[in-house]
Amino acid sequence: MRLFILGFLLLFVTSCGEKKDTYNNTQIEKDSVAYPVYDTPEFSLPYNKKQLADFKINHQSGIDSFYNEYWLANKVSGGMLIAKNGQIIFEKYQGFANKETQTPITKDTPIHLASISKVLTAVAILKLVEQDKIKLDEFVSHILPEFPYKDITIRDLLTHRSGLQNYAYYKINDEFWVDKKTKTNKDILKYISKGLSETYNKPNRNFSYCNTNYALLALIIEKVTRDAYPKAMQNMVFKPFGMEHTFVFEPKDSVKVSKSYTFRGDEWEMTDLDAIYGDKNIYSTPRDLLQLDKAMYSKNFLNEKLRTLMKKGYSNEHEGIKNYGLGIRMMQWSPNQKLLYHNGWWHGNNTTYARSEKDTITLIALGNQKNRTIYSTFSLMGLLSDYPLGFKDSEVESVGGKE
Repeated sequence: MRLFILGFLLLFVTSCGEKKDTYNNTQIEKDSVAYPVYDTPEFSLPYNKKQLADFKINHQSGIDSFYNEYWLANKVSGGMLIAKNGQIIFEKYQGFANKETQTPITKDTPIHLASISKVLTAVAILKLVEQDKIKLDEFVSHILPEFPYKDITIRDLLTHRSGLQNYAYYKINDEFWVDKKTKTNKDILKYISKGLSETYNKPNRNFSYCNTNYALLALIIEKVTRDAYPKAMQNMVFKPFGMEHTFVFEPKDSVKVSKSYTFRGDEWEMTDLDAIYGDKNIYSTPRDLLQLDKAMYSKNFLNEKLRTLMKKGYSNEHEGIKNYGLGIRMMQWSPNQKLLYHNGWWHGNNTTYARSEKDTITLIALGNQKNRTIYSTFSLMGLLSDYPLGFKDSEVESVGGKE
């Protein structure tokens, strides 16, 4: 049966005999909608060989000290990269992707991004907005008819202002949320549609970080593109940005992906929530994330209006330097002093990504063995630029968390 969609998408519907496929319990109707074309962003960051060399010389000792006294001393397993103007000035890897086989982590080893995945999901959604496939303030129920809350918008999901309950805290249900059975994004929608989910607040009342928001955004991507989320992300984000070692995890990948470890070094077993994506489940490398970072400076990354909206803070009900945009966190001390970032945590994977746009500095740290030192890496931005951050800064400590 042909899937009914929004009126503007009906213009693209082809014949009734669409080829169908299934992924994540979501039926995908292939070739029923013309797929948007996404051009490779034109990277045009400023490059001055002498200035870059001077920057590296001025900061090398501080970076080395941090790496030796924090990263090495605390036995971080993962990779750390710092770039200026898109050029790598520091890059180190240590630890194992698989301890049993003694497979080392290298520059080409994809590690679970945890909640940094949200940045990439948001980029895909904004690409669809730019293509006029969806609208930021469109109601979620217009695209996902089963969704019962008629006043929640796509923008509410992106900014964590939907008021929805985090799926990690859903109560076991023998039919729609079965104990120990692998859960999918479609199961989340079913759970919500049956009225089993609790809502914390009315939409856009306050900020409440919630993984459910981005799991639903992944379903919206699937519905609009008529492709499974892994393929849609490959076509819209990973391939155009040159992210060659980046992919969305699927259960069949469990034997080949980098393992996740506890602080003591024991392998972290997978759970029934490991098949849910959008909020997490993207694997990537520091170098691939640098490709994303460079793309975000490009004029054809997104149109100017959307680039501005992405980096705008939407949660201003409480005074403070922290805020959340469209898929990106931020700290802002003054109009001209804003630091964009996102952290992540899933199982033993701790991750952090920070970008200083005013001086084109990028910091990326990914780890696959539980270790909060990853979050302390964020504080290097206080050394590399003029942000009021220190290694023991309380703001830095509170940046990390269960995302």
